[in-house]
Amino acid sequence: MIEKFNKVRQKFPVPKILNLIYPPTCGICGKLNENFLCKRCEKILESEVVFGLDKYKNIKRKKERKENIKNNFNDKKYFNEHLYIFLYQGIIRRIILKYKFQEESYLYKTFVNFLLKNENFFEKIEKYDTIVPVPISKKRQKTRGYNQSELVAKEIAYNSNLILETECLYKIKNIVEQSKLNKEERLKNIQGVYKLVNKEKLYKKKILLLDDIFTTGSTVNECARVLRKAQPKEIGVFTLAKD
Repeated sequence: MIEKFNKVRQKFPVPKILNLIYPPTCGICGKLNENFLCKRCEKILESEVVFGLDKYKNIKRKKERKENIKNNFNDKKYFNEHLYIFLYQGIIRRIILKYKFQEESYLYKTFVNFLLKNENFFEKIEKYDTIVPVPISKKRQKTRGYNQSELVAKEIAYNSNLILETECLYKIKNIVEQSKLNKEERLKNIQGVYKLVNKEKLYKKKILLLDDIFTTGSTVNECARVLRKAQPKEIGVFTLAKD
């Protein structure tokens, strides 16, 4: 029942008096906590933090880029770096799966409220000026009721100088879930899935592309490839966890 209350809170963020009816709870242990993360569980997350940062070489020349497209992109990266907070294992994996597949949308508060206390995180993202969440299809949005990446991106934007942009990148096909496929299948499955509009909004911008999990990187790589058409200055990727 508490989970249901928290979902209502997320969808209808009305005045604080709602706390008396739908009390906020820690996303890990379920105990009442106005920050959605109690001190005990905050220490658990602190023990799991890795704050990884993987750097990638600059985009290759046009000729090389075309060759990579012919070869299903191989391991070519269209983003410059990947920042992640946790490894996708143990308690982190369980929480993300609940957040993503069990309609527990309020868990975005648990993750973001943890990040807000870490200056290291904001120092790493302050060079970006625009944050773009990886979109989901209209069908998936209707079924799930929310885009898990967009909720996190929106909260980060609210608490930083980054501008949230959700009207440029769209998912135009509802495909087989990437988590059910191997690396080669993911590369083929994700091609031609995203569409870019309103390119002028991203021109010369430093974009932080946000997703929940980085496994093979095929999803964020395809999104970054499409975003490159807007000629941004830089594209970085941020995920909650890396598999």
